[in-house]
Amino acid sequence: MRSFVPRGTAARARLVCFPHAGGTASAFRELAELLAPEIEVLAVQYPGRQDRFADPFVADLEELADLLAELLTPGLGRPPTAFLGHSMGATVAYEVARRLRPRYPSPLTALFVSARKAPDRITPMGLEFSDEEIRLAVDRLGGTGSELLRHPDLWELSAPILRNDFLMSERYRFAPGPPVACPLTVLVGDADEAFTEQDAAHWSRHTLGSFAVHGFEGGHFYFEQNPEPLAQVLAQALRQWTDQGSKP
Repeated sequence: MRSFVPRGTAARARLVCFPHAGGTASAFRELAELLAPEIEVLAVQYPGRQDRFADPFVADLEELADLLAELLTPGLGRPPTAFLGHSMGATVAYEVARRLRPRYPSPLTALFVSARKAPDRITPMGLEFSDEEIRLAVDRLGGTGSELLRHPDLWELSAPILRNDFLMSERYRFAPGPPVACPLTVLVGDADEAFTEQDAAHWSRHTLGSFAVHGFEGGHFYFEQNPEPLAQVLAQALRQWTDQGSKP
């Protein structure tokens, strides 16, 4: 887990971030700087990358969710905690949220899911993600990750991570069960060909709490170049929900 807030900072809320396929905790650094000091940002570092490079990959998304739920549960509620998952990370965040106890009232203040179809709408593509399939997938999604395609050394380091994460996502199968009990907000880029506002509406059946959709200018990685609009939405929502939770 990577924290981007200096020790001793008193935050009114905590936001735990789950990266996209091939992503790292540092993807949320700029967002964290915009939210500090009001909101403490922690980012999950999946095994096999950056400071966890020597750790073996987790090849099953359900297993990853089990491990993260065990890690995160003891710290929930101090301060109030929300999850933010982007792309594959949205599925991971949702599955971790499902594993938290008690289910109601929710130990989570909120769940934010970004640029990812609802769990029951994810369909396998029948790929095994060869190098060429990985290149096509990364290029199609765009963002800074597409730059890996043009740098042989970066590609050599990143290809095994991308292959593991794409396969983990490809093999994921939604298991029906109770929805989460916290507010759920879907975040979508208006130029994202992989995830549209129509797709976003399907998330509504996965929560017992309030439901909202927020659109942003940009594609699949809409917040990479300009994270400020996302930071504003997150800060406003968390301020509202933590204020409500503090009322007698």
